[in-house]
Amino acid sequence: MSQQPAPSPDGSSTRVPPAQSRDIVLAFSGGLDTSFCVPWLQERGWSVHTVFADTGGVDADERAFIEKRAQELGVASHVTIDGGPAIWNGFVKPFVWAGEGYQGQYPLLVSDRYLIVDAALERAAELGTNAIAHGCTGMGNDQVRFDLAIKAQGDYRIVAPIREIQKEHTQTRAYEQKYLEERGFGVRAKQMAYTINENLLGVTMSGGEIDRWEAPGEGARGWCAPRNAWPVEPLTVKLRFVAGEAVELDGKPLPGEQILAKLNTLFASYGVGRGVYTGDTVIGLKGRIVYEAPGIVALLTAHRALEEAVLSKQQNRFKPDVARKWVELVYEGFFHDPLKTDLEAFLASSQANVTGEVTLETRGGRVDAMAVASEHLLHSRNATYAQSADWGVEEAEGFIKLFGMSSTLYAQVNR
Repeated sequence: MSQQPAPSPDGSSTRVPPAQSRDIVLAFSGGLDTSFCVPWLQERGWSVHTVFADTGGVDADERAFIEKRAQELGVASHVTIDGGPAIWNGFVKPFVWAGEGYQGQYPLLVSDRYLIVDAALERAAELGTNAIAHGCTGMGNDQVRFDLAIKAQGDYRIVAPIREIQKEHTQTRAYEQKYLEERGFGVRAKQMAYTINENLLGVTMSGGEIDRWEAPGEGARGWCAPRNAWPVEPLTVKLRFVAGEAVELDGKPLPGEQILAKLNTLFASYGVGRGVYTGDTVIGLKGRIVYEAPGIVALLTAHRALEEAVLSKQQNRFKPDVARKWVELVYEGFFHDPLKTDLEAFLASSQANVTGEVTLETRGGRVDAMAVASEHLLHSRNATYAQSADWGVEEAEGFIKLFGMSSTLYAQVNR
């Protein structure tokens, strides 16, 4: 029999876990929200096991800080998991195949959430518990992504402490900070100004003047160098793709996640991939962020240049429709929906001949595909657009007459 809700120190009520399942796995980043979750859960009888899925974007010092933070909060156990291969295979490959940002711009930098969920569920299986916690608020999209990804993979109990405190408090971040400080836990200064999310895919920043639709301040900068710091000499890199997947950088075979990491470093120094984006969120509000995704932007540019040269006209016309739907599903939390799997089957099929090399160049701010080489280029040996052809004038005139017949008839009948 389940126990009745017990009052908590802050006046809210939540169910006390039964004795046989007091272990709970918390997806942990070391930030304000997930740090708050640890003592909040502990004070309600949970034995908290934290999992940090390192999906890139953090250096050794930050990784050490996260592990130390978990220890000082007194967790029952903490594990760090290398999420690079998973995020490449599970998200980057099909995203590059799709080649579309959400609403034509945003490169879905939040998609590491799904790999974080996978890591948390794997840890839960090791501990023999079905209780999962996350630090998402009740105001954003991530709660939808976390909850739907968890629900799609089994019968789990989801605890969301930030949503719980929002029932009683409107200024939640201030409340979280005070809550931690009263228990002797400090809060890093950078967490007070912006909400910053960083992973292998890139950096997103929100809060402060960004939320007020004002110009982002100097503090709202992640990897991308400002204009006055760009190198003078242009940067040129060569990427090789096999069946739509990047496999070599400047002639050196590398795992995909390492290619993306190197592209991030190379192109960030030239300010590539930075944007300010306002989008329609899952919950219906407008969301505004600063994002930086130098490696993803470079990959997308190279892949599109190769793809446009090797796919047929009808493939290039139809594929964006599939891509937009795939992107919408991922953005809105339907990462495990069967339609996503169906769409990925099409995307994978479309990549059969997307093999070749692309040379990228940047002088700062943007990146361009300067050269494309592939044995699958749809290039006629006997004809070049606007230069030469292997058909006659009569054939061209006949094609134009038939191709435009419907419009011509309409004009003749309705003059």
